[in-house]
Formats: sequence, C-alpha cells, structure tokens
Amino acid sequence: MPKIGMEEIRKTQLIKATIATIHEEGFTNASISKISKHAGLSSGIVAHYFDDKSGLLTATLQYLMRKLGEETKKQLEHANTPIERLLAVVNSNFSDEQFKPGVVDVWLAFWALVPTSGKLGRLHKINERRMQSNFQHALKPLLPEQMVASTATGLAAMVEGLWIRCALTEGGVTPKEAIAIMESYISSQILAHQK
Repeated sequence: MPKIGMEEIRKTQLIKATIATIHEEGFTNASISKISKHAGLSSGIVAHYFDDKSGLLTATLQYLMRKLGEETKKQLEHANTPIERLLAVVNSNFSDEQFKPGVVDVWLAFWALVPTSGKLGRLHKINERRMQSNFQHALKPLLPEQMVASTATGLAAMVEGLWIRCALTEGGVTPKEAIAIMESYISSQILAHQK
C-alpha cells in the first residue's frame, strides 16, 4: 500500500524536475524520460499522475500560479492603502521567486504555447483575471469609475511587458528597476487622475 501523502510528494518532485529540465534542456528537449530521470523516478510515474507531458506542464503552471497567488496574498496582507495594494501586486510579480531561472523559462514556454493550447489558454485567462481584479480593487477608491477597468488593464499590460523585458534582455531592465518604473507610473499617472 502506498504511503499517505506520497502522491503529492511525487507530483511536486516531478513538477520541480520539469522546471529544472526545461531550464537545462529547453521546453522542446525536456522529454518525459529526462524529467523523470531528473526527479529520480520512472517514466511511467508521469503517466500515472499526469497522463502525458501536456498534463505535467499544465500541473507545473498551476503550481507556479499558486506560488504567485501566495506571494500576492502575502504582499497584500501588508498593504494598508490603495497605492500600497497596487504596489503589492507589482512587487509579487517581480519577486525573487518569480525570477528564478527555471521559473522564468517555464513562464516563457507557457506564454509561447497559450495560442495553441486550450488548457494553457484557460490558465492564462485565470492568471490575467486575477491580476486585473487585484488592480481594479485597488483603483476603485482612487479613480473615477469609468477609468478603473482600462487603467487596471494598462497596469497589467505594463507588468507583463516589463516582466518579459526583464526575462529576455540580458543586462537590461532588472526586476528592481521594473518595480521603480511601475512606482513612477502609478505616482505620476494614477495620482494625477484621482477623484
């Protein structure tokens, strides 16, 4: 009989091995056999828990989204004002956890696959809605109602664009600089349009 809790331990091992293997081999070369070898498990265990590579990637992205959600929640717990709430969402997206090399590689592979995968497209929409909702909640006390949704969309687009620039540009914008850019934008643009 399997030990209680072993399934979650094995799944987490495989997810972490997926992140490491994508970082080392690239998404295309990150085969089930390489991932399972990196995890120290048999290839059959992937099929047992995730069906196939697509299922394993989906689970890996859900894991990363959960980690991002936890970081956002933690940051929001310390935010007392609407501006602090906006910056909490920004800071969580540029946290050290989000910029570990393997994590960056998985997010980039994910975004590249979104247009061709229904499952990943749905995950992407969930992630976008979560950020949009957090920004809108923080903006409601700051802006006229008709500006809230479009401003939240703009902030989310800035976060994603700066995140990609940080991830892809060697020696370019750092996460710390991206946060400073967002802080400056929020101060100059949003506060200028306050109710």
